[in-house]
Amino acid sequence: MQFDSLADFFNMGGYAFYVWLAYGVTFFSLGTLVISSLRQKRKVLNDIAKKIQREDRLKANRSN
Repeated sequence: MQFDSLADFFNMGGYAFYVWLAYGVTFFSLGTLVISSLRQKRKVLNDIAKKIQREDRLKANRSN
């Protein structure tokens, strides 16, 4: 579809509300998914690091 002006592009032939709402919901959902995944990854890595530290302390206590 070709638009004659920028205003026509943003109007989307009268379907602007639905089109831009769909884009908004999509990008919001993807952004939420990315942020949530990054937070979960950081939490898992921190948990692994804490577990390794606990195991190292336990080994050090056993060898003493």
